[in-house]
Amino acid sequence: MHPQRERLHNELHARPSIYFTEPAHLYHYAFLADAQGHADLLVHLSEATGLAFDTEAVQQIVTLDGKVLKWERHTEFSTLTVMVPKGAGVESWAPPPAWLGQVAESQRDALINATLVLVEGDDTWRGSTEAYGFTDPAGSQVGGGDATTWGDFRLDAGGYTRLLLLNHGLNAFRLGRMVRRLLEIETYRMMASLALPLAKELALELQAYELELGELSDRNAEQEDANPRPLLTALSQLSARLERSGTRSRQRFSATEAYARIVFSRIEELREARVDHCPRLGTFLLRRFRPTVHYCAAIHQRQQSLAESAARLNDLLRTRAQVEIEEQNSSILGSLNERASSQLKIQKAVEGLSIIVISYYIFSLFKLGLESLEALGIVIPPHTAAAVLGPLGGLIIGLLAWRIWRVKQH
Repeated sequence: MHPQRERLHNELHARPSIYFTEPAHLYHYAFLADAQGHADLLVHLSEATGLAFDTEAVQQIVTLDGKVLKWERHTEFSTLTVMVPKGAGVESWAPPPAWLGQVAESQRDALINATLVLVEGDDTWRGSTEAYGFTDPAGSQVGGGDATTWGDFRLDAGGYTRLLLLNHGLNAFRLGRMVRRLLEIETYRMMASLALPLAKELALELQAYELELGELSDRNAEQEDANPRPLLTALSQLSARLERSGTRSRQRFSATEAYARIVFSRIEELREARVDHCPRLGTFLLRRFRPTVHYCAAIHQRQQSLAESAARLNDLLRTRAQVEIEEQNSSILGSLNERASSQLKIQKAVEGLSIIVISYYIFSLFKLGLESLEALGIVIPPHTAAAVLGPLGGLIIGLLAWRIWRVKQH
């Protein structure tokens, strides 16, 4: 069996919902957390509840004094959800249990979302949303009309986003999944919105980069005969800043796109229908959330386009520099050819002079030899000496010239 088979197969069951019946309160928290932050959360949770948790797992559901506690570990964040049955006489928006409030307070700096869902049944329904403190909520019939949900998406005094779900005909299984969708919409919406401050910051940077790139483009067009090296240096510095900016934001923008897709998918899964005169929940969210997603995507696209423009200008400048280098190389090669031609002429002149000098020395030796023979009493007539020594000297000079030619050819 493949070593990863069991773990990969169990991914189908890695994110179960909490199954329950109304009335109930659900307290949901999302904390930005890496591996160490998640470990710290479990430590605080263990200290508050007295329970031991599996740090190697990605989720766990436990029951504590009639309450259901579930934690989940995600890539960038961890979630904590507690279901508390609502007893008779309990206020609609009751504060969380003391131990849960302590855990949330210990992770306050990392808290990105806190949602309180009140689930009511037809028998506990107060008759209007105003009775629950809503003045102008958005609402929809969901699950094919088996439930109705409302929310104004405003933070209350405790920092919670309040959602009210009225169950008409959902069983415990479907009710748990419906609440999970609502909680995921809020959590992933907030996670997707993390890119908004970064996008606004980058918008100012990109404006400055665009002005700088435009100036470099104008200089390149106006100074075609100028040295491109200063422009290349300035463009390289701009490209380095753009690359640093892209590295800093690429992961965040990609995460925003992924989270937004989950939000859109969960809204579709609600199967909404209009209730009374309220705007639908999904319409209310999308009308305000989509511009954030589109703005972040536009900044990301603007960043990529600017980097591509800088790369194209860099290619143009490098082409200019390459052409100038080739012209310089051609000039250098022409100069080298002229020098080689002059050296060849000089070499030929030297060879000719060398042959003349060698010929002079050969005939001088012959003359010295004849004079030596005459001193010994051997007299050779001039015409005889010329007949013998002339061809011999010519042969020696010819052999010398042939040898020089062979060396040059080699």
